Amino acid sequence: MNRYTKRTFLLEIVMIAVGIVFAFPVYVLVNLALRPSANTSSPIRPTTSPTLANFSSAWQQGGLGGALINSVVVTAVSVLIILTVSSLAAYPLARSAARWSRGTFLLIMLGLILPFQLASLPLYQTVRDLGLLGSVWSLVLFYSGLQVPFTTFLYVGFLRALPRDFEDAASIDGASQLAAFRYIVLPMLKPITVTALVLNAVNVWNDFFTPLLYLSGSTHQTMPVAVAGFFGQYVSQWNLVFAALVISILPVLAVYLALQRSIINGFAGGLKG
Repeated sequence: MNRYTKRTFLLEIVMIAVGIVFAFPVYVLVNLALRPSANTSSPIRPTTSPTLANFSSAWQQGGLGGALINSVVVTAVSVLIILTVSSLAAYPLARSAARWSRGTFLLIMLGLILPFQLASLPLYQTVRDLGLLGSVWSLVLFYSGLQVPFTTFLYVGFLRALPRDFEDAASIDGASQLAAFRYIVLPMLKPITVTALVLNAVNVWNDFFTPLLYLSGSTHQTMPVAVAGFFGQYVSQWNLVFAALVISILPVLAVYLALQRSIINGFAGGLKG
């Protein structure tokens, strides 16, 4: 049996302290979101008369409904395209030992080395020429191209660590490479797929610069841009700002709670692989 030692006690104290440090900003966020506008006391002081009126006001005045729908559509479609393209591209790159495979992989990896800021102007001109400025599909196109190299890199590393025994057995039974990938390899990619899903979804959902650039001047906006609009319009009404921040966090939090076990297993399996 493991004995409870002084070292265990110290580790528990450290973990509790770290938990408090991470929980403190969340407490301040929720505390101010529930605080009436007339209450100007310290943000640390607990709100004695919480109200939900800040959320309805932020929702109506900030147009958060449309922004929420746009963010969900952009994130869901972008992540779906990223995972599909990256997994299909990584499979032949990881399994083939030909020179073209290595060259193609290095070419894709250039997307990780070159900062996208260098191509901001050409990308903007390309989106303009395609007539996609002001459309959420311009963001889908941008994120799909930006995140595919990184996600492909994750898939290739994971696939190279997987044994080929099941694929060889499927090939002997007459299965094509696409069928072997769909029925044999794809289920084994669940850990790294969940890891890539979380990383890409958080990155797309929280991005501020790209929606501000490509959706500027249109009626469409995403949640980060909509929340940022409160800082200029309601500079003294911080309760609305924090209420909008809470609303923007809830969808991501709901997805995490729904997929909590898969996400934890995915990170653990992805790191192990």
